[in-house]
Amino acid sequence: MDGQYVAYSFFRVDPAWRRLPVEERQAGKDAFAEVVEDFAERFEHLRTYTTTGVRAETDFFLWKICERYETLGELGAALNATPLAGWLETPYSYLATTRASQYTSARRARKVTPHQSPYLVVYPFVKVRPWYALSEADRQRAMDEHIRIGGEHPTIHNHTTYSFGIDDQEFMTAFECDEPADFMHLMLTLRESEASRYTERDTPIFVGQLLDIRAVLDRLDGVSARVEA
Repeated sequence: MDGQYVAYSFFRVDPAWRRLPVEERQAGKDAFAEVVEDFAERFEHLRTYTTTGVRAETDFFLWKICERYETLGELGAALNATPLAGWLETPYSYLATTRASQYTSARRARKVTPHQSPYLVVYPFVKVRPWYALSEADRQRAMDEHIRIGGEHPTIHNHTTYSFGIDDQEFMTAFECDEPADFMHLMLTLRESEASRYTERDTPIFVGQLLDIRAVLDRLDGVSARVEA
């Protein structure tokens, strides 16, 4: 494949799990974390983000970037074999790929390379059909404005990927930022742009805080101390 697969898997823990003995909870978290850590070398990037206390229907998510589609399923199967998986739901899951943008001079698929920013804003994106009825020149003009506005916010890094044909949305948009409010100010400007008139759907929106997998899982029950063997 000329490009990358980019996927996002969101998880929510059953509240009943928090009533299990602390040792059992810790063992489940350790097993889940070990799988994520072991699989990290099979991915170009495998990042974990907490949404605990922010979104009611999710507690954390994985940002997965790889060249092989099969790698995504292999990780999913390995995670399903852990004790914690029996207490997890997956309310959202998204799949996308990279390709060369038709609105830039690029001729090869842009490589998604995370910038290690502390926050990631993710959401699915769908345009209304009239967008595609516009002339190529009109669409290029609207996107030139869109790209120019984005360039005025250098601390925000855009990682747009393509989902049409392989998932329910057209695009997956992901923005790394230093502060979630920074992204809100960017969107305040973009909502007045010409291209924004052709947005059909850009929800749900998730704001994740980058943490290592063990810190992410410790947020699930508020336990930060390790259980001694």
